[in-house]
Amino acid sequence: MKPRPDLVDAESPKALEVFQLTTEPDASGAHLYMEAQIFTMDSKRFLLHRSATAHGGNRRDPGHRYYVCDLEDGGSLAPIIEELGGVALSVSPDGRFVYYFIDETSPGNGRLILRRVNIDGADRRTVLVVDGPLPGTAFRPSRLYPISTISSDGRRLAISAFLGDGHAEGSPFGLLVIDLERAAVRLVLHGPTWCNMHSQYCRSTDAGASRDVLIQENHGCVVDALGSIKTLTAGEGADIHVIRDDGTNLRNMPWGRDGNEFCQGHQCWRGRTDWAITSTSTRAPRGAFLIEGRAAPHAGHVGLKTPGGIRNDLTRDLKEARFSHFAGDGAGRRFISDAGPFDKGGRIFAAEFGEAGQGALRDWKYLLNPRSTCKKESHIHPFLSPDGSMGFFDSDESGILHAYMVRGF
Repeated sequence: MKPRPDLVDAESPKALEVFQLTTEPDASGAHLYMEAQIFTMDSKRFLLHRSATAHGGNRRDPGHRYYVCDLEDGGSLAPIIEELGGVALSVSPDGRFVYYFIDETSPGNGRLILRRVNIDGADRRTVLVVDGPLPGTAFRPSRLYPISTISSDGRRLAISAFLGDGHAEGSPFGLLVIDLERAAVRLVLHGPTWCNMHSQYCRSTDAGASRDVLIQENHGCVVDALGSIKTLTAGEGADIHVIRDDGTNLRNMPWGRDGNEFCQGHQCWRGRTDWAITSTSTRAPRGAFLIEGRAAPHAGHVGLKTPGGIRNDLTRDLKEARFSHFAGDGAGRRFISDAGPFDKGGRIFAAEFGEAGQGALRDWKYLLNPRSTCKKESHIHPFLSPDGSMGFFDSDESGILHAYMVRGF
């Protein structure tokens, strides 16, 4: 880890320490997207992504690989995935294994391989190979989403993929759920508006809630026959749902789609609860707010107008709200977010949660200006270690996108 005291400014907490975790001049070293399950629960190790943008990167690049970052060993980096096409890693909840995919697909062709390796790099094995249509369907998966999600009991893994054959326009995307004990895959949801699903398992250990997956539906998206997204969303924008991982019990999150409030496209569960948080942008008043909510029965794509929807504005006590990407700790107590002005490098703040569903975020602390260009390829994407003691973010302040860590806040 390279100390970066120059990134601490006069407004930062006095005890704040900033470290640059990656320094290679010939490769961008971005941490994984903050929705990914990449940390061991003891907060000692996590996965770093080499030769990648903040949203994934070119998985065919020979320099594209993943490392285990050992924070107890001064941030040392040990390669964990070096196979060409490796993508969509998840650390098992007990911290023993890393699951990942080798994507050798193209629309309508190829094969998808799920592998598992011990987090120390030992005992690499193949769990599942998908080299034909998904069971009970005519669909073959391709263009795998760069993030997978694993259930809190470590028994199931979910990921989304394109399902088109490379020729038909308006082809669907779908949610695949893999039973890791049986090495079996099932398509539980599909349609043309699921192009950017952001699937995330609820981290509750409750038997019912642990089967729930948070998913995003991009209404108005336009995708070509090869699955490339031309228009991400249109009209009243995306809405967010929860679905049981067997494909039943689709529900609404009470956010957006009223012509004034729009989901920005980032959301996450609050710790191990069944509450989730999204970032919204509104036309009146103009701002970018953080809204907590719980799922309600599906009643059409009506967003915040969902009957029985419960909402809690976490930013209601602030004079100005310009938030974008964020994450919480494992217990649902601490919070971190980036915020505008993004044309001036952005800002990173930490806060504390109040009572779920009622309290606003409180005890806000400005941490630093990461000096990022804040382009899509270099989004700041802050997140916390599971114990909430450390924060992580991206920045291209050096001219190359690198991963950073902060502590002492």
